Amino acid sequence: MTKTSAVELVVVPCLRDNYAFLIHNAETDETALVDAPEAEPIQAELNARGWTLTDILITHHHNDHIDGVDALRGDARVIGAEADAHRLPDLDLAVTEGNQITVCGQQTEVFDVSGHTVGHIAFHMPAAQLVFTADSLMALGCGRLFEGTPAQMWDSLQKLRALPDDTLVCSGHEYTAANARFAASLDPDNSDLISRIKRIEMARAAGQLTVPSTLTEEKRTNPFLRADVPEFKAAIDMSDASAVDVFTYTRAQKDKF
Repeated sequence: MTKTSAVELVVVPCLRDNYAFLIHNAETDETALVDAPEAEPIQAELNARGWTLTDILITHHHNDHIDGVDALRGDARVIGAEADAHRLPDLDLAVTEGNQITVCGQQTEVFDVSGHTVGHIAFHMPAAQLVFTADSLMALGCGRLFEGTPAQMWDSLQKLRALPDDTLVCSGHEYTAANARFAASLDPDNSDLISRIKRIEMARAAGQLTVPSTLTEEKRTNPFLRADVPEFKAAIDMSDASAVDVFTYTRAQKDKF
């Protein structure tokens, strides 16, 4: 569990390598869930803490993020992307980029982060220093482009990169160790990356989670956020290429790594 100045954050492992996130405001006794890969572990966590869901936030339509929604919803308000409503569980509130909603007493900003899917959204709670990115920005990675284009994903990642450095990035999967091996193959002399890999190895050996991560460490080590960084471009011999071309190359290399 992580406590911010405003809310408590609980990461709930689901399925083989998915994460769901519970956000709780003790003052208002509200509890929100971001994504629902499966109902059982989430309900068990709620029961153990005596919390009742008031909101369910959905980032995108893939089954490993929505399969538990209907079993968990009860009286909770279900929130998701208007553009994706036709392939999400029934929504009580459909949102678009630029909307600001209140969740657990927190002003929450909605970002369109299409790329992994078209219609993928992220939720940012500025006061709590949290952003829920699911399969857009991930720990040392980004989601595979199943529906969107490299240009779309690069645009999405730039929106997230612009958030405050101390933002905690709550992404949807425990892919960090594999992502780290790929990052090191492209950027082996990055001292920040070398240090991060050591921390990841220690954490995983101890059975600890590597999510959430901080935006600061993602900006310093995540190759998908560094497509316009001269040092990274030089490391892959693409100094004169555009950021979109560098990102496109990096994503293609990851797809076959």
